[in-house]
Amino acid sequence: MDKRKLNASGCKDMTAFKALQNVTREEKDKVKLEKLLTTIFYICDLAGFRIDGRITFQDKKTGKIWR
Repeated sequence: MDKRKLNASGCKDMTAFKALQNVTREEKDKVKLEKLLTTIFYICDLAGFRIDGRITFQDKKTGKIWR
């Protein structure tokens, strides 16, 4: 199925297609961040430490800052 054909008439709806692509990209970024945080917390726990404060990350590709 062509994901660009989202409307009832079967015509291509590029606006909706691009919007769904952005949502999918954001979801992937969130999953990536969750994996990173889980790994960092695990390493800290193994080393006998805990994080006491806010960690800020910046995606090298997009420049998006995660707080």
